[in-house]
Amino acid sequence: MNVRRRLIPAAAATAVTAAALGTLSACSSGSSAAVGNTDRFDVVASFYPMAFLAEQIGGDHVNVTSLTQPGQEPHDLEISAKQAAQLEETDAALYLKGLQPTVDEAIGQSGVRTKIDAATLTSLDHDAGGHGDEHGHDDDHGHDDGHSHSHDGQDPHVWLDPVKYAEIAEGVGKAFQKADPDHAADYKKNTEALVGKLNDLDAEFEAGLEHRKTDVFVTTHAAFGHLAARYGLTEEAINGLDPESEPSAARVKQLTETARADGVTTVFYETLISDRTAKTVARDAGLKTDVLDPLEGITDKSRGDDYFQVMESNLRSLQTALGAK
Repeated sequence: MNVRRRLIPAAAATAVTAAALGTLSACSSGSSAAVGNTDRFDVVASFYPMAFLAEQIGGDHVNVTSLTQPGQEPHDLEISAKQAAQLEETDAALYLKGLQPTVDEAIGQSGVRTKIDAATLTSLDHDAGGHGDEHGHDDDHGHDDGHSHSHDGQDPHVWLDPVKYAEIAEGVGKAFQKADPDHAADYKKNTEALVGKLNDLDAEFEAGLEHRKTDVFVTTHAAFGHLAARYGLTEEAINGLDPESEPSAARVKQLTETARADGVTTVFYETLISDRTAKTVARDAGLKTDVLDPLEGITDKSRGDDYFQVMESNLRSLQTALGAK
């Protein structure tokens, strides 16, 4: 659609030539279309949770391209010259500032008119919003030993909290309506439907985790702070910022003691990284392992084909690990 056209700066144009800019996949339709050359509203999304929102809200009116490819760890993304040029030709860029520094820089320097920062649409602080209070836990699950996953004191993994993800969806919907008013009614309708499904998912988590034997779960890296705060759980992360680093002997000992004290049964690992660390810690502590997916991308190893299916799989995994009935 390309509501507005911009000339690509000379440096970007040179980079495009060198990179042989071709066609991009249109996530919402499965066809191929170059950014800026479609009759739809073109959206460049930073990674899967943002692309999913764009597709669900935009429907047939949008052409969505993700900067992060399936199976690629989003924290490690480096923006290419080709992708920088794509940003100059898109109608909108949807990202979550603080998660991918190179994306933040590229979008900030681009001339795209509609820049939607999901981090401004909800709170990045851990707050239970009233759900977890009855369990008597503090909302701050950070650790003094450096195992809290946060950026500038805030945690960007807000999409794992259905309530906060719904808040972001509402903001994205309004941004789409403003940027592409011809389809505003459909964007509004789609947003309301998506928010309704997210509210249902929240209720499912609340009910599914209500009667549990323990509140503590162990993960390879601290991506689940918002989810933990929402439902009154406590996340113990092995590695914090770097999900593939080796934990110290002291940290393994600490986790072993925590597991014994709090009835922990499982060490969770992720689909996009090796399970070696989780299995090592689990073996030393006499625990099982299972997948708790931070939903940073969907691959053929994911336990589901989209956000909702994977989140429901996460709920089942948590119920088993926490002894929920």
